Amino acid sequence: MHDTLQIDTPEQPPPKSGRSWIAWMGATTIAIALVVVMWPGVARRPASSTRESRLPFGSAEQAYAPKLQIESLPLSRAENFLNQEVTTVPGRITNGGNLPLANVEITVEFSDELGQVVLRESRAVFAPPTPPFAPGERRDFEVSFEHIPSSWNIQQPLVRVSGILFTPRKE
Repeated sequence: MHDTLQIDTPEQPPPKSGRSWIAWMGATTIAIALVVVMWPGVARRPASSTRESRLPFGSAEQAYAPKLQIESLPLSRAENFLNQEVTTVPGRITNGGNLPLANVEITVEFSDELGQVVLRESRAVFAPPTPPFAPGERRDFEVSFEHIPSSWNIQQPLVRVSGILFTPRKE
């Protein structure tokens, strides 16, 4: 004959089963959404007049590039709403040539103390739809960067023309 050991426990309320898992799922969903939004590899560009692009830079564009003068203005650094530091490169471009342009692409290079490039990005200067960039005209532009490597030497980056889109000729 087996003796059965029986332990008396005070009455406990039954576990809540309905709402606790809903709260847990809601919290998990919010956490996943925050991770996706703040993931460092997902660079979000500010809605400005610049976009990543690849404009033509063949022999005609390379011959015209020296006619475009770029003047860079002082850099500025600020914090965005996600507490990320944003570096802004403002500039002014002058069309010293004799052709109207639909767009111009610039490449910005940030270097370290040894002069090695730590970040290189190309961006179109004008957001479509923009009127043609006429000969002799000057326009201001601004390019923002959210993720510059910490090895950057905090000096003015090199800014050069890397693409030109000529305005289609009317025949």
